[in-house]
Amino acid sequence: MTTEAQKKKEAAVLDVVKGVHEAWNNADPDAFVAEYLEDASAILPGAYMKSREEIRGAMAFSFNGPLKGTRSSDKVLDVRFLNDDAVVVISETGILVPGETEAPPERTVYATWVLARQDGKWLLAAYSNSPSVASSQS
Repeated sequence: MTTEAQKKKEAAVLDVVKGVHEAWNNADPDAFVAEYLEDASAILPGAYMKSREEIRGAMAFSFNGPLKGTRSSDKVLDVRFLNDDAVVVISETGILVPGETEAPPERTVYATWVLARQDGKWLLAAYSNSPSVASSQS
């Protein structure tokens, strides 16, 4: 694959991740899961969700509750294509409360995004995150 083709493929993958963050920043649970597979899974500390609808419901609750008014920040650390139709993205994501420009360590996670290409479109198959610092370090 040419370098230009690889860059185009990577940009399409990162557009999906960017769309999730834009949906978070707009507190829109429907847009948040718009590019998730129907049977996508998400693992967060203390939670395992195993469908797009379950993830949507959790985000709808969170956007109206504990995450109300927050924004997310994201810094991509790695993009690794497993084959032509599967990719893993590693990022550092922070939750910003109103007035913040940078998330503190206790609201920063390392995230793993697994995307699959179906019918030429990249979709999220799985997401997992872990705190960026151990609880005893924050």
